[in-house]
Amino acid sequence: MKKLLLTFAAMMTFIAVSNAQNNSGSSLPAVDVKTIDGKTINTGKFVNDGKPIIISFWATWCKPCKKELDAIAEVYADWQKETGVKLIAISIDDARSASKVGPDVKSKAWEYEVYLDSNSDFKRAMNVNNVPHTFIIDGNGKIVWQHNSYAEGDEDHLLEALRKVAKGEKVN
Repeated sequence: MKKLLLTFAAMMTFIAVSNAQNNSGSSLPAVDVKTIDGKTINTGKFVNDGKPIIISFWATWCKPCKKELDAIAEVYADWQKETGVKLIAISIDDARSASKVGPDVKSKAWEYEVYLDSNSDFKRAMNVNNVPHTFIIDGNGKIVWQHNSYAEGDEDHLLEALRKVAKGEKVN
């Protein structure tokens, strides 16, 4: 039984790593999401004039998500000046809690584009299993970096990767 559990755990780890690696270098999937005021937009239209995009999956009930987005908010204007980045926050709140997203964003005064993925279509297409989950998309629309979870200081690693992407360098 122990051997079976270890084998199963190893397989699940392999699948998770494969999914994460499969996203790297792939294009952003085209999925419909909603604006806070209910308009539909397709994620295939997420562009930033050849500059990088950060896509951050979050939820109103996720404290680490809010900490990450708050930490980035403090330096976002500087990041935009330095790299031209645009941050897009994708809420995975379902229909029951989606009404909290707008007031939450307003109270935080985040200057990000915020969309709702209430059916988790975009979340599934991006192989996001839990939040926060952050991606960097290069100027060509390719996924070049991703990070799951948040600990204080992770925004420094994000900026380091972002600087490389903005210069056209490869990110590890």
